[in-house]
Amino acid sequence: MKYIFISGGVISGIGKGITAASISLLLKQAGYRVAPLKFENYLNIDAGTINPIEHGDVFLCEDGTEADMDIGTYEKFLNEDMGKDNFVTIGEIYKTVIDRERRFEYKGEDVEAIPHITNEIIDRINSLGKKKKADIVVVELGGTAGEYQNIFYYEASRILTLKNPDDVIHVHVSYVPTPNHLGEPKTKPTQLSVRSLNSMGIQPDFIVARSAKILDKRRVERFALFCNVQPENIISNPDVSHPYEVPLILQKQQMAEKILNQFKLKVKKPDLTAWQKLVDKIYSKKEKVINIAIIGKYFGTGDYQLRDSYAALFDALNHGAFEINAEVKTHWIDASAVAKAMADKGKIDQIIGKPDGIIVPIGWGERGAEGMIAAASYARKNNIPYLGLCYGMQLAVIAFARDILGWSDANTNENNSSTKHPVIHLMPAQKKYMDKRSYGGTMRLGTWDARVKKGTRAYEIYGHEDTSERHRHRYEFNDEFKQDFEKNGLVISARSVVENLAEIIELPLSTHPFYLGTQGHPEYKSRPLSPHPIFVAFLKACTK
Repeated sequence: MKYIFISGGVISGIGKGITAASISLLLKQAGYRVAPLKFENYLNIDAGTINPIEHGDVFLCEDGTEADMDIGTYEKFLNEDMGKDNFVTIGEIYKTVIDRERRFEYKGEDVEAIPHITNEIIDRINSLGKKKKADIVVVELGGTAGEYQNIFYYEASRILTLKNPDDVIHVHVSYVPTPNHLGEPKTKPTQLSVRSLNSMGIQPDFIVARSAKILDKRRVERFALFCNVQPENIISNPDVSHPYEVPLILQKQQMAEKILNQFKLKVKKPDLTAWQKLVDKIYSKKEKVINIAIIGKYFGTGDYQLRDSYAALFDALNHGAFEINAEVKTHWIDASAVAKAMADKGKIDQIIGKPDGIIVPIGWGERGAEGMIAAASYARKNNIPYLGLCYGMQLAVIAFARDILGWSDANTNENNSSTKHPVIHLMPAQKKYMDKRSYGGTMRLGTWDARVKKGTRAYEIYGHEDTSERHRHRYEFNDEFKQDFEKNGLVISARSVVENLAEIIELPLSTHPFYLGTQGHPEYKSRPLSPHPIFVAFLKACTK
């Protein structure tokens, strides 16, 4: 088994995950079995309890693992499902070692960071490789070189390199800034970053230089001289309009061949035919522009707005847009601003406007909920295509109850425990967790099968009766009020096979061009080469 460690330098968020996914794709398309693995720095056992503003969209896997959004990048590039073995946090590592010590599994040893923490890290790498029967394990090291939080990951990679020097490659992805007042790329930050690696006993074999433009010969020479890396192994990775172009950029520099040569593996050229067609489609002239208003609650970070909080949703919209040869322009609207406008008796149409479509995405809690309910109501009243995802489905039910059934106090028990019309309520199986404040990993998670009702918009979209989606929720549609909704025009178009829970609600085409809410998360299953049909159908409705 071979190992590729991918580290980051200078700043976070430079595309280390995309580089890891791109290298994995190149090697897979060259005929090798590849298993990607992401090590995260935080002490959380998983990403499930983290506010998406803190660390980006929590990516939900088929097996219920709540992971970093880089796991979603791996899925989209490789077109493979990831799971618990592909994602590890340092908190999980610590807990495993401490639990073993408590069970006396170390037979009286004094348990220390080295070797016990580093051994556990190496065991996770090898375990994944064996389970996946991988030729190459691609390991993305979380954070940036020089941070204290990830030092044991780097130490583990050093130990593995020491034991298997011919089987390990270290790729350092680093930022090359071009200050406006200077007008030239500066290599010094990366030199210092590599020096941090050297201080930990690691010498990178490749540098992937993230910069505004392709590196010139002089910059490559500086890197080679001061970072002790062969000039041909300085890989330029400039800014592009779309990240799906990155594998093609790396392969133009023969990255796959260089890696395979260094591993002394048989060199095979990656087959990127399908990927090239995808990129050609992305950059082709678009027939139409679709404006989508997203009314969410996780956009703000200080004085700035954050795309990463809804990364999977934006990706799924792009996938659908590629399919119908359209350009999607998203307009981010803070749900709290809509709620404030309502409280001040302002007109929410001045905030939402007249978009081609409205999406209310995932969310929890009371903040901004009234603004999201208002958006669901606004879409229904104005015949604007609407897509509600998880919380967005639940809030669409509340909007319908208030507007059509006349229950002005209708709400979810999550936000109002004393409402007389809890049209959304806590799932009975969840009560025991809430009573114990057991939040981590206890939601209804992972993929659940559902049966779609024939003759509905949902059936038209899926094209068959049996389907499944990934779930991440504690609250559900309250079937106590089912008849009231159905006789007033709301259609429950899918129910779960095991628990008979309402999974999809919709309005018929005779009353609305497209109004659908799903308790599941189709955005997590969408991939660039196979867009999710719900997003394709929604965007098609938006064009009309």
